[in-house]
Amino acid sequence: MAEAGGRRARTKTTGKRASSAWPGFITAHDALVARIEERLRAAGLPDLSWYIVLWVLERAPEQRLRMHELADTAVIARSNLTRLVDKLEKNGLVVRERVADDRRGAYARITERGREMRSRMWTVYGPAIEELFLRHLTEAENALLREIMMRLLATVRGQEPGL
Repeated sequence: MAEAGGRRARTKTTGKRASSAWPGFITAHDALVARIEERLRAAGLPDLSWYIVLWVLERAPEQRLRMHELADTAVIARSNLTRLVDKLEKNGLVVRERVADDRRGAYARITERGREMRSRMWTVYGPAIEELFLRHLTEAENALLREIMMRLLATVRGQEPGL
């Protein structure tokens, strides 16, 4: 992008742009997720959304998050997250813990069984990412795409994107 006054010059939004990356991004995302879901199902494993929640919890401080934090981090609607955590809890993958100073608040915490399930799912998910996504990008393209996605993520989360 051309620089304008020390900042990146953004493409002007005109409503409809034939060259917009948006349709390709949405289509590629949906197709990639569908293929990954197929592989998980074929291996007798749960949906990708289970992996995402378990992965987020495994990396959280004390391996737990309040439900609203989990919803925001995993980018799952709170109503959908409640049902998903119910399923994960029923399968022994997470437990809910009450928040001491908030009677209505709850944490979701990953269990040992949840860590084991996330690890099992990675044996399918990791190679799928490599085969369906990473092997089609150069290192430079991967780095650029990551930079762009992180900037967009910061913007939608109301943070100052890196310029």
